[in-house]
Amino acid sequence: MKGYIKIRQSVLDILDKELPDHLYYHSIDHTLDVLKVCNEYIERRKLDDHTAKLLRLGALLHDIGFTVSNVDHEERGVEISQKLLSEYGMPQEDIDVIHGLIRATKIPQNPKTELEKIICDSDLDYLGRNNFYNISGELFRELQAFDIVHDTNEWNKMQIRFLEAHTYHTPFAREFRQPVKEKRIAELKKMVEEHESR
Repeated sequence: MKGYIKIRQSVLDILDKELPDHLYYHSIDHTLDVLKVCNEYIERRKLDDHTAKLLRLGALLHDIGFTVSNVDHEERGVEISQKLLSEYGMPQEDIDVIHGLIRATKIPQNPKTELEKIICDSDLDYLGRNNFYNISGELFRELQAFDIVHDTNEWNKMQIRFLEAHTYHTPFAREFRQPVKEKRIAELKKMVEEHESR
């Protein structure tokens, strides 16, 4: 795992220095959160060291493209990871797996492999957690900075559409995250209803 530790440090340094300040959601904290959730899947699934390393690197690199652009950031991330991982002497077949992990997180998600399903569910784990409102508040601030959304009611409607269209892919997330996500949908619908009946 020695190579992994060095690559992780390089990636975190790049994210720390190069992510724009107005990325309140797609920040280094989000990357570390996704890594933490992936580590929990690694423990639960008892993944072997090599597979675990690829998943961890996918988590670390999945949003690195935001250092270049928020448009097609997954493809930018694939380019950055190709260069970085090649410099560390990683075999191309492993790099290709990581590229698949980065691309799998593109919305709408369409994961093909087990690892891609895990990274997708880790990326959107917060949708079914109790800190949903804190994290979605950061995304609201970020989308406001990009002039994509303007007020809370519009944002709540957007979140309802997103949550209803989203599906979890792993048995764990379906059992433990989906029910909480359903509660969030009901709460958001109530907020919209109350706002529009004023």
